[in-house]
Amino acid sequence: MSQQSVTDAPQRYHPRLFRSFFQGSFPCSTACRTPGKRLDMVISSGHDMLLDKDYAALVEQHILTARDGARWHLIEKTANKYDWETFLPMITAARRHNLELIWELAHFGYPQHLNIWKAEFVEHFERFARAMAQLMYDQGVVRPFFTPINQISFWSWAGADVAWFNPHVANRGKELKRQLVRASLAAIHAIREVYPDARFVLTDPLVQIATHPDNPDSKPYADAQHQAQFEAWDMLAGRLDKELGGSEDCLDIPGLNYYPDNHWFFPDRPMEAGHSSRVPLHTLLAQCWQRYQRPMLLAETGAEGNMCAPWLQEVSENIAVALENGIAIEGVSLYPVVECPAWADDRRSPGPLLGLGDPNGNRTLHEALALALRSQQIKYQKRDQEC
Repeated sequence: MSQQSVTDAPQRYHPRLFRSFFQGSFPCSTACRTPGKRLDMVISSGHDMLLDKDYAALVEQHILTARDGARWHLIEKTANKYDWETFLPMITAARRHNLELIWELAHFGYPQHLNIWKAEFVEHFERFARAMAQLMYDQGVVRPFFTPINQISFWSWAGADVAWFNPHVANRGKELKRQLVRASLAAIHAIREVYPDARFVLTDPLVQIATHPDNPDSKPYADAQHQAQFEAWDMLAGRLDKELGGSEDCLDIPGLNYYPDNHWFFPDRPMEAGHSSRVPLHTLLAQCWQRYQRPMLLAETGAEGNMCAPWLQEVSENIAVALENGIAIEGVSLYPVVECPAWADDRRSPGPLLGLGDPNGNRTLHEALALALRSQQIKYQKRDQEC
């Protein structure tokens, strides 16, 4: 082998950022699906009552890092007054089980007394972020991870383009995206005042929008829609709409949410799993890596029912390819890690690692998924130990 080819060969990336490579994401959306109807998935999943057992169950499955959420609408029911009774037990339980948490501050929800379109929304979120960070600091939390606002792009589309949930308007998605970026940036700066070493996972869907063979003239539109998935990250990084105040150091860790239906033909035609146009996950990851050159977390992924274990294997194989190609993937997080009604329609979401709690507060372990998870954990551990 020539010296040139050795030099050009990609160096395998070895993840080191989190306590565990395979992680779990708890459902914690607090969106209002209709005005006045608040969804609280921490309650609907039983996680509020089973918090300690849930954290213990993850550690038992060798999951040492998880994503969970502080419920802003409960903490700041009254403007500028914070009640931490729903959050402090989470800090205590995480410490008890030595579980590393990535804390979400806003997952599609916010206090009822705020108008999301006003400057006061950003100001309140900034103060809330600073207060939460200070509380964690006072509680002895070190080396924290945060997600200020979950899925800015998706929230902007669902809440302000198609009015699925709050703020229940249409054709204002770009405006909401800019507002949520402002709030995220304000929160990042506020948290860094307390924790200069804080790390931030900025989540959004990783998708493929392709041109259908029957409609080749749509290619410019499909390409534009595909590129639009990067807008929020570009804003946070200060590459787009610089007046918002973004900078490269604010795009810390892109968090990529990826599911079986994250591929479609422009404008909204589903792409079946075996279609020749379907781009593999490792290629989508390479696109994101080439754009940002930042460590990335596959922050949500999962499938339902009998597909959950095969999906984890497929995703893991693609992640292995990405790591071999030198792409900095720091982890894979299963969502939802506990069973819950679907956030959009109350339909039960079958197939999570841990089922709904029984009357004694015990969750059933999804054996097939647990076996697939353990198999991948062992494979990744061996691979990471190789020179």
